[in-house]
Amino acid sequence: MISQNITKVAVVSDTHSHLDPRIADIVRECDIAVHAGDICGAEVLEAMQPKSGKVVAVTGNNDPYCHPNGSDLPAILSFTVAGETITVEHGHKHGAHKPSHDSLRYMHSDAKVIIYGHTHKQVIDKDATPWVINPGAAGQTRTHGGPSCLVLECETGKEWQIKTYRFSEV
Repeated sequence: MISQNITKVAVVSDTHSHLDPRIADIVRECDIAVHAGDICGAEVLEAMQPKSGKVVAVTGNNDPYCHPNGSDLPAILSFTVAGETITVEHGHKHGAHKPSHDSLRYMHSDAKVIIYGHTHKQVIDKDATPWVINPGAAGQTRTHGGPSCLVLECETGKEWQIKTYRFSEV
């Protein structure tokens, strides 16, 4: 039986102007949606329709170039779910090809989970606290095997779960 106190957080990144419709379907089943940057268009955020309507997004290194309001988004933001802090940033300032998880953990030591994007590669690092996760690319650009996303299942006082999703390339 699934608890009614679970908050589901859809985590996407690196859409580069295109949100895969299969990932949009997953977002609709969640309570909150997070985009970790390189959105490249307001239409992507508009397509992200979680149950609560709450969409959290940060700017990526490409957003200022591909969307006039891309730099209006914060570079880093934190929010609370089930009494714990989730911090989001694109990750490119912690290493170009492989952002340093140690650096991310040092900068955001108060978080339970740090979400980043940039590499287009799905990563779940629960080896230390805070956890460091990357949903991979949710669009069509450099998906490394197909568009992907993550869903955090957050419940106060319980171990959080991370579900992975990867779809075939179309």
